Amino acid sequence: MIGPIGCPRTTAPISDQNPSPKPPRKPEPRSAQHRGIGSAMILRFLGTGTSSGVPVIGCDCRVCTSDNPRDSRLRTSAAIEFTDPTGQDRVILLDAGPDLRQQVLAAGIERCDAVLLTHNHVDHVFGLDELRRFNVMMDAPIDIYADHNTMQAVRRVYAHIFDKRSNKQDSFIATLIPFEIEPYVPIELFGLRITPIKLLHGRLPILGYRIEMPWADSSVAPLAYCTDVSSIPPETWPYLDGLTVLVLDALRHRHHPTHLTLEQAEHIADQAGADRTFYVHMSHELHHAETESGFSDDRRLAYDGLIVE
Repeated sequence: MIGPIGCPRTTAPISDQNPSPKPPRKPEPRSAQHRGIGSAMILRFLGTGTSSGVPVIGCDCRVCTSDNPRDSRLRTSAAIEFTDPTGQDRVILLDAGPDLRQQVLAAGIERCDAVLLTHNHVDHVFGLDELRRFNVMMDAPIDIYADHNTMQAVRRVYAHIFDKRSNKQDSFIATLIPFEIEPYVPIELFGLRITPIKLLHGRLPILGYRIEMPWADSSVAPLAYCTDVSSIPPETWPYLDGLTVLVLDALRHRHHPTHLTLEQAEHIADQAGADRTFYVHMSHELHHAETESGFSDDRRLAYDGLIVE
């Protein structure tokens, strides 16, 4: 793993650099579905929609005009929330899209310890600037992890963050520490074993993630997060074995050159054999209640705000 100046990372975790960060506010849990940080691990879906979101601007289809909140979908992203082996609560974001501010406000998330990026498309990285509020609340920088192509793209788009010396004046910007990662080379974050895995988004190679919690039993891990995928390379299939939870792209019923159809996603889910599978990155062509009614008990359409634990 290469750090920001091309050397192996030797710095301590964020919490060690800043021994007294502002602790997150913990709302009283009203039920298992409203339990916040403090359980062994939860997966929280912050957004489950395609790049245009749902409702789509200017569309009056039955999904875009639905009064079912599960048919409203912000851009796809998620959060892993857990307590690390030292007893410290942690939040790792999976992507940081343009709806990030709205998503974390709705979820009540008040810390961010790291961000795992899947690829550099707008709907997955154009919320990185919002991380500046977490810098202030935690009084700490935030590590972001991505492959080389994605990191080069975000460095270019966010030059004001990664090349602060070129800014004309000081301003309120995020403090992010970039680390390049490679497929199938695992990293450890706060006790979690995280293995980047190669996926294909049309002709574009991107990353998914296999996330394991070695020190404790979990009803969520091993977890694989595979958004924006049109096919699974042969070398990735072993990393989809033995999963408790699989998160998988399922755009619509009609063919798309860079995303799985729902039927293709179902076939991959059959092969992977995870205990539970949740579909994400849905367009306005998938009506939540109608689509989910045809699933087996171990399959669900994810929806914004859904907590898996």
